[in-house]
Amino acid sequence: MADYNPEFDNLKKFYIPNYILVLRSESECLPDVPECPVLVFINSKSGGQLGGDLFITYSSLLNKNQVVDLLEEAPDAVLHRLYLNLEKLKLSGDELALRIEENLRIIVVGRNGTAGWLLGVVSDLKLSQPPPIATVPLGTRNNLPFAFRWMTFGIDMRIFHFFIQRIIHTFEQLGSFMSSSAFCVEFA
Repeated sequence: MADYNPEFDNLKKFYIPNYILVLRSESECLPDVPECPVLVFINSKSGGQLGGDLFITYSSLLNKNQVVDLLEEAPDAVLHRLYLNLEKLKLSGDELALRIEENLRIIVVGRNGTAGWLLGVVSDLKLSQPPPIATVPLGTRNNLPFAFRWMTFGIDMRIFHFFIQRIIHTFEQLGSFMSSSAFCVEFA
């Protein structure tokens, strides 16, 4: 794996290979299908210096192409490219692309406006199975993440791993409910 670091073997369940994320990249053979591949969108200006610090930390723990600085690239461009690539790969018989799409999760790091932006972009894609979205709050009025008790965030691996486990647990609890329900969230 090009950007895979064996030192962080316990994070392999979150890994997305480059060829899934970047058009025309060389295909990679993974020993295991990632259980919970994540794509992280970070507003690096949120939370003072913390947004930038989190970008550096997450980029060092995951494939650097899985972590997007929203000041550098808009989420709609990233997601359009990703889903277009996934479709092409699935049509060519790539089983990993199918599994990545089925299990993809999105993490949004920023304030409520950043979370609303990503929710809107995912909604506009009109996907048959939109990925669950979790937020890492970096502001003072982030009601959505606090409602799910995702109040912990941080810049080191231990806190990152703890946060990811809480998100996975919440996704599992809500999974069957969310798949049979439709929600409309409006941000004022």
